Amino acid sequence: MPHYALTMGIDSIMQAKRIVLIATGEAKAQAVYNMIKGEVSPKCPASVLQKHEDAHIFLDRDAAKLL
Repeated sequence: MPHYALTMGIDSIMQAKRIVLIATGEAKAQAVYNMIKGEVSPKCPASVLQKHEDAHIFLDRDAAKLL
């Protein structure tokens, strides 16, 4: 359990020069699919990364299984 956490809003995240997102595990597969293949929507906040110019997404096989 982390002792500290950082919370950022979508606007702050989108102002970053570069974004790195790491997703692992089968439990993330649907969210990863929605983020990459779905429409940009508040239902999947990470989908806004489709509009970022320098977002790097790293997945393991389980998280990428629906792509």
